[in-house]
This record gives sequence, structure tokens and C-alpha cells, in this order.
Amino acid sequence: MRFETKCVQSGYEPKNGEPRVLPIVQSTTYKYDTADAMGALFDLKSDGFFYTRLANPTVDAVEKKIASLEGGVCAVMTSSGQAASTFAVLNICKAGDHVISSSAIYGGTFNLFNKTLRDLGISFTFVSPDITSEELDKLYRENTKCVFGETISNPSLDVLDIERFARSAHSHGVPLIVDNTFATPVNCRPFEFGADIVTHSTTKYMDGHACALGGVVVDSGNFDWSASGKYPMLTEPDESYHGVTYTKTFGKAAYGVKMRTHLMRDFGSMQSPQNAFLLNLGLETLFLRMERHCSNALKVAKHLESLIPEGKITWVKYPDLESNKDHALAKKYFPNGSCGVISFSVAGGREGALKFMEGLRLAAIVTHVADARTCVLHPASTTHRQLSDKELEECGVTPDLIRFSTGIENVDDIIEDIDNALKPI
Repeated sequence: MRFETKCVQSGYEPKNGEPRVLPIVQSTTYKYDTADAMGALFDLKSDGFFYTRLANPTVDAVEKKIASLEGGVCAVMTSSGQAASTFAVLNICKAGDHVISSSAIYGGTFNLFNKTLRDLGISFTFVSPDITSEELDKLYRENTKCVFGETISNPSLDVLDIERFARSAHSHGVPLIVDNTFATPVNCRPFEFGADIVTHSTTKYMDGHACALGGVVVDSGNFDWSASGKYPMLTEPDESYHGVTYTKTFGKAAYGVKMRTHLMRDFGSMQSPQNAFLLNLGLETLFLRMERHCSNALKVAKHLESLIPEGKITWVKYPDLESNKDHALAKKYFPNGSCGVISFSVAGGREGALKFMEGLRLAAIVTHVADARTCVLHPASTTHRQLSDKELEECGVTPDLIRFSTGIENVDDIIEDIDNALKPI
């Protein structure tokens, strides 16, 4: 099936007389006729469902759809995007290990890495996405276990050179993990450029309607976990699960199976069946919505750029603008458009930003991004509020930065709303 058809059809195939629409299996438990049948499930010797904390038929169908869209071998859905980022790292890292991460990442992820996972004993080195390959190669250590970055960073909109970071990671025997939330698999499939693991906050474009929290981790199945000897949690027996060796038993799906049977078992951050159902509805129109998000955003970004000579707009950042520093990378990785999010600044710095946002009527000030409705946020005083000025600078978040998430409304209405809010500036 072609991509658009997969969005609609993959994951769930009803049999004769079954519901045409993916049903919500709102049950925590599943009945079996014999103890041996259930025991085989616990021993990972047969497929099936025994407790929704690990797997559920509704969630399973949507996992299969997302794995298909990204071109991976398996997917594990989580209760939020933050849980997905946490699991992606903890699945192969423990106290004493080291991670290299782009500094241009979502503020919540930066806090997760810089505070919570550091407190658990995992060290992080943050680098600019523009770092040279030579400089990057000097930062690896014996205990480095992975490299992390965002396809398009939130909210600085820096484009990660996936191929270059993948080459660097692989030359040191570690995988590249990429958060593909903003681009979505409609506009970028990171596995095709060498990434090994992909994460998403499905709360954003995949859901598309601000209805359901969720996250997902997708395994490409391409990374050789046995080659370097760095990943005994995958290549040696897991005594907490009957001595199973994931790479021997599950092959290319080893990473994903371990995440489900170990981390999901112990942390319990499973996405609910109801949220998975709502997410699936969003996925069915993802390819249509992304086309509109991108076309609207490019028109808005060009309009904002045209206002710079007037002095009310001081700068605009959007990957698809020819003036953008990452435009060549954007054309390489997102030939059909990048995303619907624009970053820009108005005259008056932080105060001007707040005045502008309060003058908007169509665009709403919300702690959200990437859904059908146009919305706006000032990251330095909200999502990135906990970061120091130095950390803000590292993340590419200036005090005057406005994050504008272009919706799928009529673009002329969006532009008119912007112009009206700019009048007092």
C-alpha cells in the first residue's frame, strides 16, 4: 500500500462480520481457558493479550499502523511523548552511561535529560545541531550509548542533519534516536536516512485535534545490538524475564520487545485504548492535514518576512523559507514541506511578544502545538520557563521568540488575525 492508503487502512483488518471501524477494547484483562495458555504468554512463547498495561487490541492495531508509516519493525505506544523519550533512552541506558544529545530540543525533553535522567546517573553532553562531524566525534566516550536529536526542533525549528549524525553515531557503534514529532512520517521518514529509533509525541500532528495525550517509540530493526558489546541488556539473558535473550529470541524486534516486557511492565506508561482510538482517527487524515498545515505556514511565514522592512517583525524562522539557514537541509529531508510551526519575533522583545499574542483573536494562547486550530505560545515564559538564560540560548530559544502553530483554517483569516494583532506594536 502507498503511504496515504496506509494511513487509512493499515493496522486493523476486520474479518467477516467484525466492526468496520477499529473498536475500543475497554478491558484491562483477557480470559483464557487454561493456565498453560496464559503461562505461554508470560513466557513470551505465544502472542496474545493478558493485561492492558503491556498490550491491548486497540493499542496494538495503532502501533502496527505507526510502525508501517515509519517503516519500522515494531512500535510501542506510551501515555505521552515525554514517556516515549524516557523509554527510548532508558531501554539501553543505565546509571554510569552517557548520551550525546542535540541541545535544540523541546524544553521538557531538555529538563528530562538534564535533570531527571542525570539524577538517575546517566550523563548527557549537549551539542549544537550545527556541530561539525569532527567536533562531534571527539565527544564520544567508552560509555556512550546513543545520540538523540529532533528532526525539526521545538521551538527553534533547527533541522537535524540526520545522515551526518547517523554516520557519526554508527562509526562509534551506537544508535541514533530521532524525535520526528514536527515533521511526522508524512514529511520525513528518518529510517531512510540512517536513524535507528524514532519517537513521537502523538499528542501533536498525529492526533491533530488536541484530544488525546500519547507517545510512541518505533524500532527500525536495523541496528546491530550485538556488534559492539555495549548492550548486554539486549544481548545477555534477562533474569527478570525467565532468562530470555532478546536479540536471540526476537531478532530485529529485540529493542521493542524489551521495552514492552521490561520498561512498560515496570513503569506502566501505556497509552489508554480510548486515546489510541482517537489517535487512529487522526492518523486517517494525517496526510491531508499536513499538506494544509505546510502550505498555510509557508504563506504565513512569507507574509511575516515581508513585514520585516516595516519594523514590526524583527526576524522569521521557518525551514521552508529560502532565507532560512537550514533551507538546503529542509529541501533534502522534507521535499514536500516541513511542518506548520513558525518562530518569529515582533518589535519590543518579550513585552512586544506578549502584547502581540494578547491581540490575536483567531489564534489561541495555549500550551500546545501542532493541531488543526491555529495557536500561539511564548516559550521563554511557559514551556522553557525553568531553563536558565544560558540553557535557553543553547536550545535556540530567545526571550522574544514566538512559536506560532499554523492551523488548517483559511490562510487569509490567519494572516488577517496576525495583521490586526500587529497594529498596536
